[in-house]
Amino acid sequence: MKQSLEMPTKNLICFSHLRWDFVFQRPQHLLTRFSAHAHVYYMEEPIFDVNDDAYLHLSARENGLTVVVPHLKAGLSASEVHNTLTALLDKFFQSSDLQDWTFWYYTPMALSFSDKYKPKFIVYDCMDELSAFKFAPEELITLERRLLAKADLVFTGGHSLYESKKQQHSNIHPFPSSIDKAHFAQARSIENEPADQQHIVGKKLGFYGVIDERFDIELIGNMATLRPDWQFVLIGPVVKIDEATLPRNKNIHYLGQKSYNELPGYLSGWDMALIPFQLNESTRFISPTKTPEYLAAGKPVISTPIRDVVKPYGIKKLVHIASSCDEFIEAIDSEFSKSDTSEWLTEVDEFLNDISWDQTFETMVKHMNTTLISNKKISIAS
Repeated sequence: MKQSLEMPTKNLICFSHLRWDFVFQRPQHLLTRFSAHAHVYYMEEPIFDVNDDAYLHLSARENGLTVVVPHLKAGLSASEVHNTLTALLDKFFQSSDLQDWTFWYYTPMALSFSDKYKPKFIVYDCMDELSAFKFAPEELITLERRLLAKADLVFTGGHSLYESKKQQHSNIHPFPSSIDKAHFAQARSIENEPADQQHIVGKKLGFYGVIDERFDIELIGNMATLRPDWQFVLIGPVVKIDEATLPRNKNIHYLGQKSYNELPGYLSGWDMALIPFQLNESTRFISPTKTPEYLAAGKPVISTPIRDVVKPYGIKKLVHIASSCDEFIEAIDSEFSKSDTSEWLTEVDEFLNDISWDQTFETMVKHMNTTLISNKKISIAS
C-alpha cells in the first residue's frame, strides 16, 4: 500500500447495512485501507435496546478506524427513528467542517437521515442489488434513486451490476470482488486443519459464507444423499432462513461462523470448494468474493452459473460451471480423476496476478480525485 496516496478528504463516514464484526468482506477490505490515510467512521444500522436517551457508541478498531453504533429506544416509529438518527448525526458533526468529509454509502436507507448534509464528496459503493434481497424495505428503491442523483461517484460490486446501473449515473465504474492473495494462499502450505474439521474423514467439499436465501440447500442435500462418501463442510452463519429447513445428512457438517483469519486453515483441508447459489433475483447481480479466494487457496471450484462467475472464471475454464445436481457431481468426479492440476494452477495464478484489494482501493481513490478535479472545473465554469 502506498502511504503517500493523496486522499480527497481527511475524514470519511461510511453508512452500512452490515455489521463490522459480522463477515469480513468488501467494506472491511476497503475501509481498513482508507483508515491508513484518513479518519474513518463506520456507522452501522441502529440497535434498539435503550430505555433512556439514544446515543452513538464509538469503538476504536485497527488502523484508526472507528465503528459507530446508534442505540435507540425500542418501539419507535419510522419517523421517530429518522428524527433520532438525524439528531445524533447533528451532534456528531456539530464541530466539523463537512468540507473535510466524504460520505460513503453501502445502504441507500441511510439517506433518509443523512440527506440534509452537504459533505465535500459522496460515494455510493453499490456492492449488491439490495432491493432483491429477502425482507428488503419497500422504500429502498426510491432512496437509491435519490442517492444516485446525489452521489458524485458510483462504484458497483461487479460487471453485471454495472450493466444494470450504468444508465443511472454519469460517473459509474465496476469493481468486481478482489482478493488478499497472500492471506488465502496460506492454505496451500498449512498442514494441520482446525480441530473441528480434523475429525471429518473423507473427501471434503467446502463452502464458506452467509447461508441465506441465496444458498441452494436442496442442491447440497441432494448431492449429500447421492454421494454419502463425500463430506460437505459448510462454514458461516445461517441468516433469514429457518434452520429447520437445512438438510441434516450425516455427511453435511455445519461448523458455524469463523473469523477471516481462520478461513485459510479450513480451506487447507478441502479437496474442492463450492459456490452453490440459487439463480434468483437476489443472486442476479452478485460477484462472490469467495471465487478468487478459493482459487488463491489452490482449490478447484464448482459454481452454479452466476453471471459474474461465468464471466470471467467459467469462460477461462478456471472454475467449473454446473447447473444441476448431476452436473455438480460430474464436475466433481472429473476433478477427482485428475492426476495433475499444475497447469490449471499456473493459469489461476496468472489470472490473479493483477487482482488485489490494494489495487482496487488505489484505483477507487484515483477516481475520487479525478472527480473532484472535474467538479472544481465545472464549478468555476458555471
